[in-house]
Amino acid sequence: MEFLGLLIGLALILAGANYLTDGSVALAARFRVPGFLIGLTIVAVGTSTPELVVSFLSALEGQGDMAVGNVVGSNIFNAFFILGVCALIRPLPLTAGNIRRDLPIGVGASLILCIVLADALFGAEPRIGRIEGFVMLALYVLTVWTAAQAARRENAGRQEETGTTPRTTNGWLMALMILGGLGALILGGEMFLRNAVAIARKLGISESVIAITLVAGGTSLPELASSAVSVYKGRTDIALGNVVGSNIANILLILGLSATAMPLTPGGIDAVTLGMVVLSALLLFAAAFTFRRRMLDRWEGAAFLLIYGGYLVWLLR
Repeated sequence: MEFLGLLIGLALILAGANYLTDGSVALAARFRVPGFLIGLTIVAVGTSTPELVVSFLSALEGQGDMAVGNVVGSNIFNAFFILGVCALIRPLPLTAGNIRRDLPIGVGASLILCIVLADALFGAEPRIGRIEGFVMLALYVLTVWTAAQAARRENAGRQEETGTTPRTTNGWLMALMILGGLGALILGGEMFLRNAVAIARKLGISESVIAITLVAGGTSLPELASSAVSVYKGRTDIALGNVVGSNIANILLILGLSATAMPLTPGGIDAVTLGMVVLSALLLFAAAFTFRRRMLDRWEGAAFLLIYGGYLVWLLR
């Protein structure tokens, strides 16, 4: 039965990713909003729902290590594995706005995570308190507002140049595709994760390996599916916005909300793992200045996958 549940979950994930991508493209076209902004907000927050549920419930149950570990593991998986796979499918172009605003915000969010967990460097137990959580939430709202204002100015400029107005589409159909796609992604991801964990336990795989690979990767399945489908359909902007937005939302929104509800004490997060979170954001930013400027190339995607594989080998040594 677990294998059947695994296949059903996978089918829901793929179908949900397809409809979410099409609905997001329709939304961007209707309001002439850049696809990156749609990926950064609607798609990113929607596909981060599994991380939100796991981390928030873990926080309420006093399991700060699970709440933070889920976010940290998901961010590493998102950046190195998902972007690595997407770049192999199709190189990902980076816009001037990405380089000037979005990617630096991703680096900043990663550094904020290190700062709020820096207690361990002074011999104290690392802790994210309610005040820190509230500040992180405020920073997330500011991030989305800044991106929306930039998109509004760009949109107004394009309309002035072309003298056109946004074309209309079936609003109900567009909303149904987005909400239905998100629902299928979340339900399929939960089914896939639950059955994969059950199979792993039957095969005698340790709980630590399950947590590191299946939980972090499983809650990121919506991001993987939606990003890969977006790239396959040529919407690399939505895929990039999804990953960058999900990583920002994971840290500032999900950990901020979780810490506001219940202070987090993640004792099991080491410096190497936090360093991997920062490294992933820095390498993505650096990709804009390599041989083919403003592009995450296939060879860089392959390098991302190798780095992720090396990290797993180190982690499970």
